[in-house]
Amino acid sequence: MKNLGIIGFGWLGNHIAEKLSNRYNIFATTTTPSKAQDLNAKGYHTTLVSFSDELDSEMKPWEVAKDLDAIIISVPFSGLRGAQIPMNDKRQNLLNFLGDYKGQLFLLSSTGVYPETEQDFTEADKPAQKVESESFILEQFPQTNILRLAGLMGDQRLLKNYNISNLDLLVNHIHYADICSAVEKMLDNNSKSQVYNIVAPIHPNKEEVINAQKDLPYEGERTTVGRTISPEKLIKELDFEFQYPDPRYFHL
Repeated sequence: MKNLGIIGFGWLGNHIAEKLSNRYNIFATTTTPSKAQDLNAKGYHTTLVSFSDELDSEMKPWEVAKDLDAIIISVPFSGLRGAQIPMNDKRQNLLNFLGDYKGQLFLLSSTGVYPETEQDFTEADKPAQKVESESFILEQFPQTNILRLAGLMGDQRLLKNYNISNLDLLVNHIHYADICSAVEKMLDNNSKSQVYNIVAPIHPNKEEVINAQKDLPYEGERTTVGRTISPEKLIKELDFEFQYPDPRYFHL
């Protein structure tokens, strides 16, 4: 079996590991001993490490990195919702942890890198080299794949379970199952140096989504005007088919 590293083992990292653990030995990082114990009990190989906002002079390269076929970085390095706030020391800690890793690499970024303007955005509208929270890794690891994830949904993460405002805004959401499938396909293709928007291709407004999840009719007008993120590049280049193309039906 091949070996897969997941740096930052949160909600999404856990789903990715569950999807791929029948094909890969999973090597994970986490920040707490209790979480490490839980992950080890699942058969994962866990390293305790924290990427603090201050430079850690003790940070050493990940010992197992040389044995990993791929590493997925699922730690936020951009601040809340893609805000460009100073994180240079935290990023340097990550770079030091990766050492001179030469294998396949994924950075889970966010569609928050695109401006809050009403248009349909493609990857070409915001090259990774011009996004501070993405370019920092490309200088040292040009093989990195940048995955710009839309709003993470699935399981109990459904719009109806949150206190939501601006109900007329169009959504850019993604079901975790489709993120896992996209990662798996890129692993199989040995993809390198790619940038993809990982977002469901249908963009209803928030009220439509909530009503569908509550099994209520939607009486309002449908609009296609708003800020939307396009997954067309992913669909075309990877021949990708979404299991959950419509956020209204993520709960089914």
